Amino acid sequence: METSTEAPKKSLNFIEAMVEQDLREGRNDGRIQTRFPPEPNGYLHIGHAKAICLDFGIAERYNGICNLRFDDTNPVKEDVEYVDSIQEDIQWLGYQWKNVYYASDYFQQLWDLAVKLIRDGKAYIDEQSAETIAKQKGTPTVPGTESPYRNRPVEENLALFEKMNTGEIPEGAMVLRAKIDMASSNMHFRDPIMYRIITDHPHHRTGWTWKAYPMYDYAHGQSDYFEGVTHSLCTLEFEVHRPLYDWFIDQFKDSDYRPRQTEFNRLNITYTVMSKRKMLQLVEEGLVSGWDDPRMPTLCGLRRRGYSPEAIHNFIDKIGYTKYDGIIDLGLLEHAARETLNKTAVRVNAVLNPVKLVVTNYPEGQSEVLMTENNPEDETAGMRELVFSRELYIERDDFMEDAPKKFFRMTPGQEVRLKSAFIVKCTGVKKDADGNIEEIYCEYDANTKSGMPDANRKVKGTLHWLSTMNAVEAEVRLYDRLFSVENPSADERDFRDLINPDSLKVVTGCFVEPWLKNEPALTHFQFQRTGYFTIDPDSTAERLIFNRTVSLKDSWAKEQNRTTT
Repeated sequence: METSTEAPKKSLNFIEAMVEQDLREGRNDGRIQTRFPPEPNGYLHIGHAKAICLDFGIAERYNGICNLRFDDTNPVKEDVEYVDSIQEDIQWLGYQWKNVYYASDYFQQLWDLAVKLIRDGKAYIDEQSAETIAKQKGTPTVPGTESPYRNRPVEENLALFEKMNTGEIPEGAMVLRAKIDMASSNMHFRDPIMYRIITDHPHHRTGWTWKAYPMYDYAHGQSDYFEGVTHSLCTLEFEVHRPLYDWFIDQFKDSDYRPRQTEFNRLNITYTVMSKRKMLQLVEEGLVSGWDDPRMPTLCGLRRRGYSPEAIHNFIDKIGYTKYDGIIDLGLLEHAARETLNKTAVRVNAVLNPVKLVVTNYPEGQSEVLMTENNPEDETAGMRELVFSRELYIERDDFMEDAPKKFFRMTPGQEVRLKSAFIVKCTGVKKDADGNIEEIYCEYDANTKSGMPDANRKVKGTLHWLSTMNAVEAEVRLYDRLFSVENPSADERDFRDLINPDSLKVVTGCFVEPWLKNEPALTHFQFQRTGYFTIDPDSTAERLIFNRTVSLKDSWAKEQNRTTT
């Protein structure tokens, strides 16, 4: 019987299936063009990564192009800082856009189209307050009330529209609204606002040139149309906006071309918040250290925590794309990180809660170099040297004086293996006046080193260790879930009161292998028997700082195995 060595072909998601059908039918002459259109008013988070992987992935897979467009229609909230960080995050994920565009590139075009709508009697200036306009919208079952300004003369509308952009009309005094249908069952059709006045804040690109700015719903669909986007991929909340985008395009289009908008489910994850507003509160109120705090769901935060681009891609591949919103277990993201880092991270010895272990029958002042593998999952990763000496550090938790029967680590009279070194037997301890253990004593068997006659003697416990001769001190930051409840956004309490008090524990006086002080920031490691860690960007050779990415224990995989057996 023949067995295939080919990997099973991955089934298409519904968007890929749609794109392939469009290609078969020759839509847009076989052209594929997508875009990733963030607003430059915050840092990208893991939810944006899902959209990025789709927008760029579709273009890559079907020989198309993906452009980056900043939908910068609100100067009050936008900043060049966000533009730069967004570009950095996209490139970190491994993607490169074809062109960079801005909605502000089209401000004049959008203005001219708005003037045309006014001339065609399809837009008008409304001088009512925002509150009054909102009340007149009605409800999904009750028709809206027409504005008293709805039928003002075209010339008057044109003159007021010009004044909106000169600075002589104060903010909030008037808006431009599309004249569509105040009784429409789609609330977005009830004379939506197209332009509002912003006079107290310059635009990050156009400065003070404009005082009247297009609303997102007017600019977004037109920008897709101007650029020639074939597949406009959005999250589900934009589904009800699609008919309005199409209506605007129908007023101006000069061909059968139209961007095809398709919606997919947005990403929500347990034990965190994805709201830009809430994340901004966390940063501004000092509840986290910044946008790149390793507890944040931002891409720069995940990067600083030690998540690799491959881990993010692995996670996105696992969750896929559907038409149904839900909430994803954070454990799946952590599982994706472990799965990826297990294959790539170099194993190192790090002792976070050290106690001295003295090998009493090893010669004083002597040391030897032992070899250990860098990664058992990767044969090409090679070997490295470890210095063994009379005095070592081990984890305090790896010793118990009065141990239960199933404790296989160090206890008086019991043999354990020191990884990549020798088998040792505990012979006693030294305590201070309060009964705290200061030193542990053991004897080693010289014949149990790898390659020696007794190296294969069976012992149940294996411990990691470091030599006191060359171990270097480090600070280790143990990060955990930012919130103590599974879905903080659905909780009635103030989300700030739900922050996990144990989301960060800073441990000092740790020891690591000496060569780590020369490694670059954000390099990934597995601390043996502890978890995956990365070097923090603030780390220096004189003050080493490590961030825990995830622990070794994988509760998500364990739960999956339990439910499938």
